[in-house]
Amino acid sequence: MNAPSANPGLRAWLGLLVILGPVLLVAMDGSVLFLAMPQISAALSPTADQSLWILDVYGFAVGSLLIAFGNLGDRYGRLKLLMIGTAAFGAGSLGAAFAPTPELLIAFRALMGIAGATLLPSALAVLSELFTDRRQRARAIGIFAAAFAAGFAIGPVTGGQLLSHFWWGSVFLINLPVVALFLALAPVLLREVRSGGTGRVDARSVVLSAAGTLLSVYGIKHLAAAGLTASALLTLAAGVATLTAFVRRQLRLDQPLIDFRLFRDRLFAIAVITGLLPLAAWSAVAYLGGIYLQSVLGLSALQAALVALPGAVVLTVTAVVTPMAVARIGTRAALIATHFLIAGGLLLLLPVGSGSGAGWYVAATVVSGVGYGISFAVVADTAVAAAPPERAGAAGAIAETSNEIGNALGIALLGSLATVLFRVTGPDLAATLPETLELPGLTGAAAAEAKSAFTTGLQVVGLVAAGLHAALGAFTLRSVRGRPRSPQPVDRRVGLSQEPQAVP
Repeated sequence: MNAPSANPGLRAWLGLLVILGPVLLVAMDGSVLFLAMPQISAALSPTADQSLWILDVYGFAVGSLLIAFGNLGDRYGRLKLLMIGTAAFGAGSLGAAFAPTPELLIAFRALMGIAGATLLPSALAVLSELFTDRRQRARAIGIFAAAFAAGFAIGPVTGGQLLSHFWWGSVFLINLPVVALFLALAPVLLREVRSGGTGRVDARSVVLSAAGTLLSVYGIKHLAAAGLTASALLTLAAGVATLTAFVRRQLRLDQPLIDFRLFRDRLFAIAVITGLLPLAAWSAVAYLGGIYLQSVLGLSALQAALVALPGAVVLTVTAVVTPMAVARIGTRAALIATHFLIAGGLLLLLPVGSGSGAGWYVAATVVSGVGYGISFAVVADTAVAAAPPERAGAAGAIAETSNEIGNALGIALLGSLATVLFRVTGPDLAATLPETLELPGLTGAAAAEAKSAFTTGLQVVGLVAAGLHAALGAFTLRSVRGRPRSPQPVDRRVGLSQEPQAVP
């Protein structure tokens, strides 16, 4: 059933408001646990690698399946998939809130990630059906992108606010009212959308990409937590081999799941890396920063949330105003500014110490937040503009996927780097700082050594991420000449303009 058509403008904007609910949830749940991890560690006692899996299995599930679910929606209906995904997201949230063990929490987070992969492409497709006018659709997609950026930014702040009053499971229960409201209103305000194609997906590509990513990350985490063991090295080697097979298969398919041939265009490659690297840096620093503010500086969850608030506000506002600025300064200048601003902000983490440093942390997140906000706003349109018009859908899909993969990779790789440094430079009494501080009979000297080791890990992660951003900024400055052409007037609906075909 649909709303009366006498006022289609009102129906469209109300439909947009309904769609933004799941979008905010998908983005928020990529970051809402950053301030909750000390409480989760105290309640469930996860190992070091389990802690990282709790955080990033969600992002890997979303990123690995985003394009596949985008194409499945063509076959079975976008609204139907959106409803099923939202209901599954709610079920995963409920299970995660009351998970009694780290293993179950990881499983429910994985379910939430699988469900989240159905939401973003379907939400964009349904939104594009609501706004048939090109100008209105561009405005609506801009609001969609800003909401997605805001969700990532306010996740830690929201988590901190809840943790100051409730137990850690409350960060998942807040999803349930939004899920219930969407399931009630979506059938009234939204219409079913299909592309008219078969929407076939190469299942082997999906399995290879997901398995290769998970095996690789599992190996990296075990190397960080336990050192050079045979099982970790074999797992990592198996993951790399599987990902290699995935890439080779994509190069043989006429309509691949991910079209790696698009990366031959230098601007497209820079745009996709700009979608991945800032999210990697932001997620790693937000995760480590949450532990630093609470376990090192001794702030409460509410105080830590307030410290994170300025950076979140700056990121969100920047994402909203950037499209207007890009119209004047051009995409090239925006891409360059993104990386140098993030690099400059991350370098401000170097003065933080184990006794004080909240002010430096605020300064770092505010300056880098401008760069993060720019990257949210320009990546997808830049990637689409760089691709041939007939591959615009594939380009948009890869750009959207790079955000989720970047969010998970930041915690997996940079988080593992911090784990290695803590294990090597710390007192070596436990694998993580929260575990160390909870040991009975811990001396003051050992606690101070552990806090100093963790702070060193945060500083090194900031330095490494700053170096990567500075290098990419310099490469963009040298490689991209003039003002990149404006995006083609196509839908940025993941998977709608391509129909991957399975081949033997």
